[in-house]
Amino acid sequence: MWKGGRCAEFWPTADRDPASTAPMVEFAGIWRDMPKIVYSRTLDAVDWNATVVRDVVPDEVRRLKAEPGGDLALGGADLLSTFLRHDLVDEYRLYVHPVVLGGGRQLFPASGDRQPLRLTGTRAFGNGVVLLRHERARD
Repeated sequence: MWKGGRCAEFWPTADRDPASTAPMVEFAGIWRDMPKIVYSRTLDAVDWNATVVRDVVPDEVRRLKAEPGGDLALGGADLLSTFLRHDLVDEYRLYVHPVVLGGGRQLFPASGDRQPLRLTGTRAFGNGVVLLRHERARD
């Protein structure tokens, strides 16, 4: 699930951009074909195999999670906060970029609750980005 914004401006034509790397060209095709849900209360329509949904409906998300065809992914701190509040997150895939910003939006909401995680994988990319995969440590 993509939360609108730059993705819809960049990925549809990224494979035609001479500055795009081979992985970017490959992902552009994947992105265009992938069904997307854009959670928005202001957009009426979106392109590129996407559907606008006004609110997160937990039962609908659970139904989507139960369907075959792969994982659901989401982006954005506000959307993550909503999914966490409804206990809809099973795994975290955090991409750590090699740059210090010195500020920014907090990814996880300050709830005071501890949520133990278990590392399930890592991957280092040639550009210095590191993927950390964690799943919830359930009892």
